[in-house]
Amino acid sequence: MISYQSEDIQMPDINQAEVTEWIKQVATTHQKKVGDIAYFFCSDKKILEVNREYLKHDYYTDIITFDYCKGAKLSGDIFISLDTVNSNSFLFKQSYNRELHRVIIHGILHLCGINDKGPGEREIMEANENKALALLDEMKARNA
Repeated sequence: MISYQSEDIQMPDINQAEVTEWIKQVATTHQKKVGDIAYFFCSDKKILEVNREYLKHDYYTDIITFDYCKGAKLSGDIFISLDTVNSNSFLFKQSYNRELHRVIIHGILHLCGINDKGPGEREIMEANENKALALLDEMKARNA
């Protein structure tokens, strides 16, 4: 089950049913199944608190993924700062919705075992994000 909640900010305007189906399809392409995944949309203030408390990091970020996966079943808590998503949409010259969907799937890709901190890993993550976003575009076109 995938749940969507907002902590201290207005819930983003996303089609939750469509996003859930998209996440399931992306998981399948990585030979995974969706278990319990909770999205928490929050502000920069809240994500900084989470980063400090649980990871001992003293900086803002767009996403924090807590991995509770067991085998091929994806489970986790995913915190997304909508403030940083908004800032990054300007920085990367993307629409807010495109950047939000990129970050949403970024957390899933982490749960699938794709990292982005080591040499060459960022490029692998970006390629998988782009592939997932193309799948979302295909789904939207079919449903239009």
